[in-house]
Amino acid sequence: MNILLLEDDVILQEIMEEFLVEKGYQVESFFDGEKALDAIGSGSYDMLLLDVNVPNIDGFEILSYLREIGNTTPAIYITSLSGIEDLKKGFDLGADDYLKKPFELEELNARIEHIVRLYRLQEEIEFDGMKFIPKAHQIFLKDGVIEMRQKESQVLEYFIRNIGKIISCDEIIENVWDDENIPAHATIRTYIKNLRKMFDKEYFENIKGEGYRFNIV
Repeated sequence: MNILLLEDDVILQEIMEEFLVEKGYQVESFFDGEKALDAIGSGSYDMLLLDVNVPNIDGFEILSYLREIGNTTPAIYITSLSGIEDLKKGFDLGADDYLKKPFELEELNARIEHIVRLYRLQEEIEFDGMKFIPKAHQIFLKDGVIEMRQKESQVLEYFIRNIGKIISCDEIIENVWDDENIPAHATIRTYIKNLRKMFDKEYFENIKGEGYRFNIV
């Protein structure tokens, strides 16, 4: 599982990263909120650990922006702020949990494991000899791994759960996107085009005038 850690305390960041790596997680660490947000936009993370008071863009602003654009990656705030208003603000912005400094590392791990179970982050779907982990945005092949963006993974998951059914662009939009970020049909076609390029086989059948059908032969 790939975790983004935003923490501007150098010593604490190193301690947390070392601990999480020992627990088997992949961790990318950042001191600066702006750089962390850029990384989220260009990368793929299963969980965000966000300090609030960091340079340039604070943790509250980051999560507020992500939720506005439809990014639902689970997030835990890690902060020294202790007021009830800060706690409420964090949850109102879409945080999944809130951890107050100082804290025990095993408590951090327990909270991460709880969210993993809650959102089934490690749920696996097997198809055509491959292992697909939707929340990790990864497909494991015999000789490698296919990395996807969040929406590509969500579109693929919807098709796999509806194998053999003709699915229109409108149905994909209704089931994958929220009401505030409705994409054009051309955007859906682009996602499917990108997914097609990831596989040696042609799984997506274009049904003219109706949509697409995901087939496994």
